[in-house]
Amino acid sequence: MATLHDRPNAALLIIDVQNGPMADAHDRDRVIANINTLVDRARAEQVPVVWVQQFDDHLKRDSESWQYVPELVRRDTEPLVHKNYGDSFEGTELEALLAERGVGRLVVAGAQTDMCIRSTIHGAFVRGYDVTLVADAHTTEDLTAYGAPPPDQVIAHTNLYWQEQAAPGRTGGTVDAKEVTF
Repeated sequence: MATLHDRPNAALLIIDVQNGPMADAHDRDRVIANINTLVDRARAEQVPVVWVQQFDDHLKRDSESWQYVPELVRRDTEPLVHKNYGDSFEGTELEALLAERGVGRLVVAGAQTDMCIRSTIHGAFVRGYDVTLVADAHTTEDLTAYGAPPPDQVIAHTNLYWQEQAAPGRTGGTVDAKEVTF
């Protein structure tokens, strides 16, 4: 159980599945399909779906690359958090939105694995949340030109080290989209 007392609910957190980050993302279509499955399941179970959208020098607000991919459709009733740091909690209203909804457990999907996904799952964990990373619903682009491993290895490594994440009073873990429970 999360260290956030009296917050028994879960939420689906979808991070930065925007045209720019997803343009050359590894296994793009499968990841988006898995996220859509998660969104449908969360909505059917009345679990909050929270969308996060990055803006920075490379993702200018209102530009085409800043827009969410057209395959994913946010409902007007679902919160949208704008951020300009890797960790979705930094400088945003995310914590307040989750507190209002009694959320102590996050199910996380999106992009990019080696940047905003990692920053946010760690940020959530140290803030007291239980954090489940959906193993087949996050992705990244090929950054081997900058010394990074190939995308499939970045994703596999992140899944490997997060699957056993634990600390006093909270847990991390990974599951495939078809195994997610809210």
